[in-house]
Amino acid sequence: MNKIILFVFILFVFTNNSFAKTINIGTFGATYKIAEKDAIAELKQKAAQTDWKKYFNPKKIKSLVKNYSPDLIKLPRAGKNNSFLVDMTYTLDFDIPDGKGGILYPAGFKFNPLEYMNFSKILVIFDGTDIEQVQWCQNSYAADYKSTLLITGGSCYDLSGLFKRPVFYASADFIRRFGVRALPSLISQQKNYMEIKEIEIENNNTDPDSVAVKQP
Repeated sequence: MNKIILFVFILFVFTNNSFAKTINIGTFGATYKIAEKDAIAELKQKAAQTDWKKYFNPKKIKSLVKNYSPDLIKLPRAGKNNSFLVDMTYTLDFDIPDGKGGILYPAGFKFNPLEYMNFSKILVIFDGTDIEQVQWCQNSYAADYKSTLLITGGSCYDLSGLFKRPVFYASADFIRRFGVRALPSLISQQKNYMEIKEIEIENNNTDPDSVAVKQP
């Protein structure tokens, strides 16, 4: 009987807004302290106890960045000024499903992205181990931020420091896809094609010290 009276009393309190906000009906049953650690506090504790220099050594990271080099192709110097067009049409060698049991684009489908986009930049490809090519780039496109600088040899880290701007690697896949045959070369869009211009650099008996790559 006492339990029924207590239940009615609790029901009355929680169905009356004015009482529900002000009346504390007490604690019923056994209570226990939370034994599990606070997850955030535990993470902070672990972070404070971890020697991060062991995992993120600045010298080691700098060395890895400086010495990184992907698969590259060594290309000859351009013997004369020359240009040619490259068709960027891609042919699918597999089916692309539509997610409904059908085929959205079948194998053999051809697609030229240049029919739908405008590539406004100029890609400048040169050999970063060739002092004369480095000097040519430094005197022509290094300060032109509409261009993107790519190298087939040398250090992106060192040349980025020399030019005070990012320099990237022209990977072997990139060179093969664009059909680059000699260096330095310029790549730009011409309607639905990419145009490759091979640039002949005259031998000026360049003083190596005048274009020496120095650490930033």
